Amino acid sequence: MSRHVIVISEDALVYEDTKVLKQLPVFKSIWKQAARVKRVRSIYPSVTYPCHTTMMTGCYPDRHGIINNELSNVTELASDWNWFYDKVKVPSLFDLAKKNGLVTGAVFWPVTGNCPSVDYLINEYWPQKEGETTEECFALSGSSPEVIRSCIEPNVWMQKHRIHPYCDEFVSACAASMLRKYKPNLLMIHTANIDGYRHESGVFSPKVTHGLHEIDNWLGWIIKAAQDAGIYEDTDFFIVSDHGQININRVVCPNVLFARRGLIQVDEKGQVRDYTAMVKSSGASGQVFLKDSSDQKAYNKTYELLKEMCEEGIYGISRVYTAEEVKEEEHLAGDFSFVIETDGYTSFGGDWKGPLVRGFDTSDYRFGHATHGHHPDKGPSPTMIAFGPSIKSGVVMDRCSLADEAPTFAAALGLKMENTDGRVLKEIFKTE
Repeated sequence: MSRHVIVISEDALVYEDTKVLKQLPVFKSIWKQAARVKRVRSIYPSVTYPCHTTMMTGCYPDRHGIINNELSNVTELASDWNWFYDKVKVPSLFDLAKKNGLVTGAVFWPVTGNCPSVDYLINEYWPQKEGETTEECFALSGSSPEVIRSCIEPNVWMQKHRIHPYCDEFVSACAASMLRKYKPNLLMIHTANIDGYRHESGVFSPKVTHGLHEIDNWLGWIIKAAQDAGIYEDTDFFIVSDHGQININRVVCPNVLFARRGLIQVDEKGQVRDYTAMVKSSGASGQVFLKDSSDQKAYNKTYELLKEMCEEGIYGISRVYTAEEVKEEEHLAGDFSFVIETDGYTSFGGDWKGPLVRGFDTSDYRFGHATHGHHPDKGPSPTMIAFGPSIKSGVVMDRCSLADEAPTFAAALGLKMENTDGRVLKEIFKTE
């Protein structure tokens, strides 16, 4: 097996995109030597931070503990995100690699903030207060002075936080610098331009096609950096994705109806004074939290209202899961009591002030022309492309699970991840 693995997660890349990718210069150059999985089944909810935690641990959310991009602060319309690694409840591939004496790196891989097992770290993070510099925000999330000096500062002129493609160019340039300088055995990279363009313009659009050209170019940067570092011939590459997206027609805010029915009380300024139950949006699904989960009367009242909303067919809800049902069926567990799933056309907002139904808001990933968070069997699926000295050329698998990825990355490094929910994709390797 290889002693170097580079994982590039192209956020929201789907199998249908491969029709374009295989015609582009860099992807075309590796296509015949690659092994592929056409469709990778994502997790529930199909949002970035829970997905990437599964991708680095091989475990589902009921075990790793990351159940949404944001923290579960229901009375905040925009909560802090799950940036920091200390919230992950199971060991990751970074921990395994570090334990076995390997050098590790991560550039914008979600939920790695201040991870002690990443030697060279640039976490997906952005300034949290006015006047905070790029260097300062990355230092707060775990970038060492050495990484700031050698990787961030030479490329910071490219960075425009959360604006594509500038942010992704910065990520790719930092990853290339990290490869040339430190030659990590494991490097995990995350870019999100495809995801951003789908939110802005729909699942398939000319802008998304343009984004595919961009990631082809950036893959070339990473390959060239590995060649310059002298490790290309010993490196297995995995181009993967976390989730797909679906087009939506509207945004519905269930908390508006909750407030009308007395489950949320607001003050004269419209702020939440108290609540019995509230919905936390995860895009095309929502998690319903009770203030007191042991209050059976509150549970019953909330459940009856949710079932009524589902049955009426006008609120965008196709199914109401109890916590027990969603854990059993989709390995999702947390402090919520219910989960609501989209009808395939609706995204959910968390606002408790009217109107109940709203149009698009492309400044928020949950409310754009397309979004995710939906059940993993809806819409297009993520894909996987692998190539390198350990990879069997031309293998094409129809399906695998997102939880299979971390054990497979570990196997490429000659390591074994114990106690995961996924399996090693032995089919794609030259030898077991």
